[in-house]
Amino acid sequence: MTTAGALGLDFGTTNSVVAVSGVAGQSDLVEFARQGQASAVFRSALCFWQDSAARGGVAVEAGPWAIAEYLEDPDGSRFLQSFKSVAASASFETASVFEKRYRFEELGRVFLDRMVAHGGGALNAPRPERIIVGRPVEYAGARPDPTLARARYDAMFAGFGRELHYVYEPLGAAFSYASRLKDAATILVADFGGGTSDFSVVRVAAPGAAKRCVPLGHAGIGIAGDRFDYRIVDRLVLPMLGKGSSYRSFDKELEVPRSYYADFADWSRLALMRNRRTLDELAKLKKTATDAAAIGRMIAVIEHELGYKLYDAVGVCKRALSDAETAPFRFSGGGIEIETLVRRAEFEAWIADDLARIAATVDRALTAAGVAATAIDRVFLTGGSSLIPAVLRIFDTRFGPERIATGGELTSIAHGLALIGQEADVAAWAA
Repeated sequence: MTTAGALGLDFGTTNSVVAVSGVAGQSDLVEFARQGQASAVFRSALCFWQDSAARGGVAVEAGPWAIAEYLEDPDGSRFLQSFKSVAASASFETASVFEKRYRFEELGRVFLDRMVAHGGGALNAPRPERIIVGRPVEYAGARPDPTLARARYDAMFAGFGRELHYVYEPLGAAFSYASRLKDAATILVADFGGGTSDFSVVRVAAPGAAKRCVPLGHAGIGIAGDRFDYRIVDRLVLPMLGKGSSYRSFDKELEVPRSYYADFADWSRLALMRNRRTLDELAKLKKTATDAAAIGRMIAVIEHELGYKLYDAVGVCKRALSDAETAPFRFSGGGIEIETLVRRAEFEAWIADDLARIAATVDRALTAAGVAATAIDRVFLTGGSSLIPAVLRIFDTRFGPERIATGGELTSIAHGLALIGQEADVAAWAA
């Protein structure tokens, strides 16, 4: 037995999507209209800028509106993206925005408030009482703390709905895909987000069964689209910022700390580098660096909020390589001028270790489910990075191209989460 009325929210590292269900077995995506164009995909980004007319003197926008505000005045704004990636990080405490510090849950609530405001009334109260929020199988970060992430999510979504449930993101995609199946099947769902790659094995019963889907096993890893971006930045940009160079400390010559470059190439942390302490450290480092100009370029990119411009250049190149054997990479700003041709074979070599770890995680999901690769009837790929040829080859090799299915790469999770919310026993799906 199912119950009508639920909201599914795919809060993603790169994009967020919302679906609302009413009639049993159906859910509708919430669209966000801007300048005459509507889209169900809402960029997971925030932009703050100083405005005397705003409460507290600081105005804020989210989604495509945040990007527009940032592009209008990069120097006078603070642009934050991929902030979901720090949800499970104990090292992240607050983000400094002008004179205020924001905890993760505060950033999350601001993001939700702006999303609701741009939802055309679809997300205004009263909302469906049952809210289903997707969460990764494995959180992003070097040492992710799922208990901390859960506490932050609870605080972020407090008051958003009366009945709150968390469900693994690939299970949402599995439920969405199952609605398209006419026969019983054992399926593997691979969800490639910005911060994590998650896998679930699900047994799907024939239509009309009392319980259509039964989860069998899961596995996840904190490697996905943002890590692939990191590899491009590491190869093409960081050498121009002094990575591998040195500085003098008393009578010693030391390598410039690699932590600066790790932060710079991580979208969730690059914007956070624009704080007085980090900029003062870099200014001091520049005075003793063997390549002072390179450190100066790093400072310029941070101070002039060029992170989104760099992110966009990387994304354009990466997406182009999914369709062509070569693609140009172009970036200009902060004293950096790069225009080079990237070959797909080069890019695949840069991410080879990441792909190997993703492939091993697929095997872990099968082991956890107690299912052999030969027993998988269908493989459903979702998420933007599922379009990368080298990622697709992992599944072609293991399962054969005839078993691969795609579609709704950015919206299937939210759609499925809303459908799960109609189930009488949602707790059976909860993470």
